Amino acid sequence: MALKDIKSKIKATERTHKVTRAMEAVSAVKMRKTQSTALAGRPYARAALAILARLSGSADIIRHPLAHAREVKKVALVILTSDKGLAGALNSGVIKAAAEYLGKLPVSSNNVTVYAYGKKGEEYFARRGYRVAHAYENKKDSVEPSVMEELVAELSREFAKETYDEVSVVYSNFKSTFEQLPAVRRLLPLSLPAVEQLVKDIVPVKGKWSELAVIESPAAYSVEPDGAGVLEYLVPRLVAISLYHFLLESKASEHSARMVAMKNASDKSEEVAHDLTRLFNKIRQAGITREVSEIVGGREALATQ
Repeated sequence: MALKDIKSKIKATERTHKVTRAMEAVSAVKMRKTQSTALAGRPYARAALAILARLSGSADIIRHPLAHAREVKKVALVILTSDKGLAGALNSGVIKAAAEYLGKLPVSSNNVTVYAYGKKGEEYFARRGYRVAHAYENKKDSVEPSVMEELVAELSREFAKETYDEVSVVYSNFKSTFEQLPAVRRLLPLSLPAVEQLVKDIVPVKGKWSELAVIESPAAYSVEPDGAGVLEYLVPRLVAISLYHFLLESKASEHSARMVAMKNASDKSEEVAHDLTRLFNKIRQAGITREVSEIVGGREALATQ
């Protein structure tokens, strides 16, 4: 390899390093912000889902349209991914989990409707012939809860009309800066085991937020003035809170994964630049040594004449 080519590669690698370092710094700032938002929202989401868990065993909610379990023939899938790449295996992990989940269902792709929040998930399922009912951009770090409320209102309406027999969400569950796990959670129909799993996911295994005390409350509620009317408003609201929290977890996972990916890229570019520099010096030194040897050899040849 020519010295000129090696020098060009070194400069290109150094430019790449500058870009990845800048992206790492930006992602680190966004990561801290989204992690703070997700962690700060966990107590509220946990309390809201705990209410839903306790209500899910009552007679009123069992009769609620969103709690009717039936044979699964048509499915709605909400997939939360990012619009941008460079986040390691984050999006591919979520998409793989979604594909495995759909592969286990006794339904064909014609009976699956996708609601994609994020370009990566939309592109994957659109290319494979799935019907994408709605596709939302996922560029902003701040998302209004009203967006999730509108989506849940549509899903709840279609589920009550029996357009869908099951509604599930696939997202990336934030565990730590270095660990984000894809998760599939059933949103509708409501059931006690499903909601208990949602509550369990919100509390991390270790750390500050794992020390939250058990929520103490009555096992049943007396609803006034009308139980059905209150539940008609409360249940979709609680479902929207759970979906919004999934989005917060997904945001925190995205920026954490991107920060780690950019850090790894920066470290690797430094290593490549260092190796190329050593190779450059080695070849240059070999060239200098060869030229010196030729000069000395020529001089000795002239001296013997």
